[in-house]
Amino acid sequence: MTAPCCGPAPHDRTGAAHTGALPTGGDHLVEQCLVPAQTFMMGDARGDGLWGDGEGPVHPVTLDAFSIDATTVTNADFARFVESTSYVSEAEHFGYSAVFHLAVGGPEHVIGSVAGTPWWLGVRGADWRHPGGPGTSAADDHPVVHVSWSDATAYCSWAGRALPTEAQWEAASRGGLVGQRYPWGDDLDRADRCNIWQGEFPHHNTLDDGYLTTAPVRTYAPNGYGLWQTVGNVWEWYSDWWSPDTYSRASATNPAGPATGSTRVMRGGSYLCHDSYCNRYRNAARTSNTPDSSMANAGFRTVAIGNQ
Repeated sequence: MTAPCCGPAPHDRTGAAHTGALPTGGDHLVEQCLVPAQTFMMGDARGDGLWGDGEGPVHPVTLDAFSIDATTVTNADFARFVESTSYVSEAEHFGYSAVFHLAVGGPEHVIGSVAGTPWWLGVRGADWRHPGGPGTSAADDHPVVHVSWSDATAYCSWAGRALPTEAQWEAASRGGLVGQRYPWGDDLDRADRCNIWQGEFPHHNTLDDGYLTTAPVRTYAPNGYGLWQTVGNVWEWYSDWWSPDTYSRASATNPAGPATGSTRVMRGGSYLCHDSYCNRYRNAARTSNTPDSSMANAGFRTVAIGNQ
C-alpha cells in the first residue's frame, strides 16, 4: 500500500479504542452547505495524478443533493463528543501518534521514526488534545487531528452523521467548477489560497502562508458551495474502502466505493504538501491509510445521513 503523501506509513496496531455502544443524538454544530444534485466529471482532467493513485479515467458521476460540513470538525466540536461519551481515541488508547519532526513538543517523548519518511516521528502522548505531544495544546478553532478513521466514524455515530463518500467530497470540493485542479480554479498563484508547505521540504518552511502546522478552519476563502479548506490544512477521512481501480468498477450513480478493502480513502492533502514531494492538494487527488492510523495532519468532515 502507498502511504499518504506527506503522511506516515500505517501504524502496526491491533485492538480497539472503544468497544462499547456510544450515546447518540450529539450536538453537531458545524455550519452546513448544500451541494445540489448534479452529474459532474470525476477524476484528474489535467494529467497531474501520481502513478498508482487511480485518479482516472475521468468519468461522469451522478449524485443526489446532500448537506456537508462547511469546515472540518474542530477541536471544540470533538471535545463536545468526548465530554458526552467519555470516548478514548485510538492515539490515546495506543499511547502515541505520528508528529511532524518540526512540530514535536519535546525530544524526550519521541519513540522512533517512520521508515521511509524520517520527518514523521512516533511521539508518546501525542493525541487530539496534544497535537505535538505532552506540553502542547490544541486550539478550539483548528481542525481536530490525531483522529483515526475509526475515531471519525465513532463521532459520526454519536452525531447522527456519516463520513462523505469520496465522490461526494470531490463534487463538494469542486464547488461547481468543471475539471479544475483546485476549489478556486486551475492555478496555484498565491500563498493565501491554502495551507500547504512553502520552502524546501521537509527541513525549511518559509511560512509564507503563516502556518507551520494547522490553520483555523475558516482561514482563506470558501469555494463556490461555501466549503472552507477542502485542500491543504489537513487530510480528510472518507467512508470508501480504497482501491487504485475504483473508477473502472464504480457505479455511475451515488458510488460508495469497493465493498471491502484494507485501507480507507483520504482526500485533500495537508499543510505538509509541496510540489517537490506531494501534489495531492487537488480536487482529484486520492490516497489512503489504515483505519486505525492517526497523525498530526489528518481530520474529517461529515455529511447528513439520507441527504437531509
